[in-house]
Amino acid sequence: MKSSYSEEDVVLLLKDISGMVEPLDTEEREKLIQAGKHYSEMLPIEYVPTEKYMTVYRESLEMYAKPVALAVGNLSDKIIENKGKNVVLVSLARAGIPIGILVKRYIKKKYQIDMPHYSISIIRGRGIDDNAMRYLLGKYKSEQLLFVDGWIGKGAILNELKKDIAEYEGVSADIAVIADPANVTKLCGTHDDILIPSSCLNSTVSGLVSRTFLRDDIIGKNDFHGAVYYGNLKENDLSYDFIETIENEFEMNSGIEEKTISGKGIDEVKGIADKFGVKDINLIKPGIGEATRVLLRRMPWKILIDERYKGDSQLGHLIRLAEEKKVPVEYYPLTHYKCCGIIKKLADA
Repeated sequence: MKSSYSEEDVVLLLKDISGMVEPLDTEEREKLIQAGKHYSEMLPIEYVPTEKYMTVYRESLEMYAKPVALAVGNLSDKIIENKGKNVVLVSLARAGIPIGILVKRYIKKKYQIDMPHYSISIIRGRGIDDNAMRYLLGKYKSEQLLFVDGWIGKGAILNELKKDIAEYEGVSADIAVIADPANVTKLCGTHDDILIPSSCLNSTVSGLVSRTFLRDDIIGKNDFHGAVYYGNLKENDLSYDFIETIENEFEMNSGIEEKTISGKGIDEVKGIADKFGVKDINLIKPGIGEATRVLLRRMPWKILIDERYKGDSQLGHLIRLAEEKKVPVEYYPLTHYKCCGIIKKLADA
């Protein structure tokens, strides 16, 4: 599939469905999702980012470029150490794509290894793209494949991956991510809850590609999962600006202090659900990246911020977005995460 990325950086194993799906606005999608329609059967309207959004993005990129670059280096070293040099990076579209590119570039720069990098779709509740998996296993050994994503919130996609990969003998369900505050994978750049600035934007920082799509009338049984290429947003494309800004902060011998945390993030999420009377755990989105996305893309009910980070500049963008959207912010004791977004249950609205 076409994207604004070079094929030297990534090959997208996706079906181009540009012009085949009518996108829906946020409120309409939210109503349909909460009424039982699967999110992968719809696509959101991709807005050109407003200047307010862009201010948030630029500030977060400036603040987090170095921590993200250090985490990319730490993750890349762990990949070489734990998985060897004969690895094929398989990023999960779309949040994993820029991370896969950064890891590929870091490893090439430090170890002189040019790892193949593909991107495939995995959809919560629908599974991994089996046609894409068959394509990869036709070219590479099963033990070479390594899945890459941006971050882990509560671990839903990792659980999906473990379930789906069980039928592919020899393929590891390990997932390599920049940030794992949920404490579920060792292959992470950090267990700290850091913001990956690409989470602030949509396709304009992800190769102009939509989130992935799966509906029987458009995706045939032999097709890859689908996505749209937004060529109309070419003037607003910051995909390589993001990559190069992080890459400029790479340090080849940077020791990163490993944060150790006990317990799993999912237990904390369940506690939040009990405390706030949220019956559907999918409405709780923990971590900076997830809370940012809730404010940008969904209909938030409330943002929780850990009491220790009250007034902290790294969460300034969340405060600003919450004010703009008139979403209440509550300071609440959190352990694994710095903040958490809770989506409004529309039946209660």
